[in-house]
Amino acid sequence: MDIFHSIILGIIEGVTEFLPISSTGHLIVASEWLGLVQTESNKAFEVIIQLAAILAVIANYRDKFTFKHTQLWLKVGIAFVPIGLVGLLFHHQIKALFSVEIVATMFIVGGVIFLLVEQFLKQRQATTTNVENISFIQAGIIGIAQVFALIPGTSRAGSSIVGALLVGISRKASAEFSFLLALPVMIAASGLDLLQHYQDFAGANVLPLIVGFLTAFVSAYLVMKLFISFLNRFTFNAFGIYRIAFGLLLFYMLYAGSIVD
Repeated sequence: MDIFHSIILGIIEGVTEFLPISSTGHLIVASEWLGLVQTESNKAFEVIIQLAAILAVIANYRDKFTFKHTQLWLKVGIAFVPIGLVGLLFHHQIKALFSVEIVATMFIVGGVIFLLVEQFLKQRQATTTNVENISFIQAGIIGIAQVFALIPGTSRAGSSIVGALLVGISRKASAEFSFLLALPVMIAASGLDLLQHYQDFAGANVLPLIVGFLTAFVSAYLVMKLFISFLNRFTFNAFGIYRIAFGLLLFYMLYAGSIVD
C-alpha cells in the first residue's frame, strides 16, 4: 500500500463510517479498483483508520465528556449491550456471513427501509429532539436495532438511526446518538482487531499508516458536522436511494466478474 492508496481509503473510511451507507461495501469496491489484496498489513491499516474515526467522535463531542453528561453515557452503554453480547457470543458465525452478495443485498434492503421509514415519519412528529433527552427505554430499543448491523452491509449508523427514528427521536438527535454509540462499538471492534493483528504493524510501512490516520480523522470530523447540517434541512431519502443504487452496482460488479465474492 502506498500513500495514494492510504489517502483514498482514509477518505472513504472517514466519509462512510458515520453516514448510514456502510463503510464495508465502499471499502470492498475501492480495494478492488485499487488492486489491493487483503493482506495482514492491509488489515492492520484498517484498524488504524477506524481508530482515527473514533478520535473524530471524541474531537467533535468533547463537551460531552464531563460528569454532567453521566446519564447520557449510561444510555449509550445500555444501547451498546445488545450488540456487544451478540458480537462476542457469535463472532465467528458473523465473520462467516461475509460475502459481497450479502453486502449488496443488505445495501438494497437498508435503502428500502429508509424510504419506508421516511414515509412513516410523515404521519408523526418527533417527541425527542435533543440527544440528552433520549430515555433509557429508547436507548435500549436503539441498541436492539443496532444488532442488525452485525449483518455485513447493513451499516451500524443506519441500523441505530432507523431504531431511533422509529421510537420518536428527531433525525438530528438520532444521528448524534449514533455518533456517540459508535465509540463503544468501534473501540470494542478495533480492540479485537488490534489484538489479532498487532504483530502486523511491525512489518508495515509507517508513512501510509500516518497518512491514512490523518486523512480518516479529518474527513470523519468534517462529515459528522456536514451530516448534522444536512439533516436540519433534508430527510434520509437521499441515503435510501443511494444505498439501493450502490447495492445494484455491487451486484453488477459481482456478476460481471469485476470483484470476487
